[in-house]
Amino acid sequence: MSIAFTFPGQGSQAVGMGKDLAEAFPEAAAVFAEVDDALGEKLSDTIWNGPEETLTLTANAQPALMAVSIAVIRVLEARGLDLGSKVSFVAGHSLGEYSALCAAGTFSLADTARLLRIRGNAMQAAVPVGKGAMAAIIGLEHDDVEAVCREASSLGACQIANDNGGGQLVISGEKQAVEKAAALATEKGAKRALMLPVSAPFHSSLMAPAAEAMREALAQVEKRDPVVPVVANVLAAPVSDAGEIARLLVEQVTGQVRWRETVQWFAGNDVTTLYEIGSGKVLTGLARRIDKTVNGIAVNTPADIDAALAALLA
Repeated sequence: MSIAFTFPGQGSQAVGMGKDLAEAFPEAAAVFAEVDDALGEKLSDTIWNGPEETLTLTANAQPALMAVSIAVIRVLEARGLDLGSKVSFVAGHSLGEYSALCAAGTFSLADTARLLRIRGNAMQAAVPVGKGAMAAIIGLEHDDVEAVCREASSLGACQIANDNGGGQLVISGEKQAVEKAAALATEKGAKRALMLPVSAPFHSSLMAPAAEAMREALAQVEKRDPVVPVVANVLAAPVSDAGEIARLLVEQVTGQVRWRETVQWFAGNDVTTLYEIGSGKVLTGLARRIDKTVNGIAVNTPADIDAALAALLA
């Protein structure tokens, strides 16, 4: 029986996140200060005070969510947690994979913040506004959603972006094709096919320019093998080689986030508890829907940290 740490992705951000941590723990405050310094701006002010529309911008939300996750990690470590000996695996949802890798020592905090700023900007710039779209398909199996994407791709790029489990998949691509796929999914019996209010078609082939930008950026930062294996989004399997991790992060920009399979991999490899490190409880909810044998626990407040330490250091 073992433990994994998971790290949330975009959509888990909220104005004010992490402020209680920074006020309660100097180690957390130091993380936000270091991220501000790395980016050359007071991102912490936007995180804690908004406005929400500024925090939600991809280029801000990505490093902001990472900062909150790493603030939690630094507090846990300062109070006696040794990640390498207490945690068997790490994984993160999309941008959360960078948080996981920072926690596991592959990237420094400053480099992770800069990488995510580059990633956010590159993803936003890859496709003109209005050309791409994403939709959530609820209540259809993976193969059925893949089939409607194939059918709709006669109108342009369309593919599964996220397999979140529990009958929740997200598709991404050219607007016309995604709208067509959403309509086909409804015809096939989807409970809901909902166009998402996102600014770009993430995790689709249209993100190829952003993948190239990340290839260049990742080539220029120092990378270390993680202290525990990361279960990579595009493989849903563990990786421990820094070079391969960088290659998979490039692939992740245009590839599918295989979260359902990631949780199933954990369940099949004796992981009994997934601690969700950072803002929100999205991954904890998904874990519950994917496999009831896995216990999800969100850790994002001082009280959560106390409870997690009591269990982890017992």
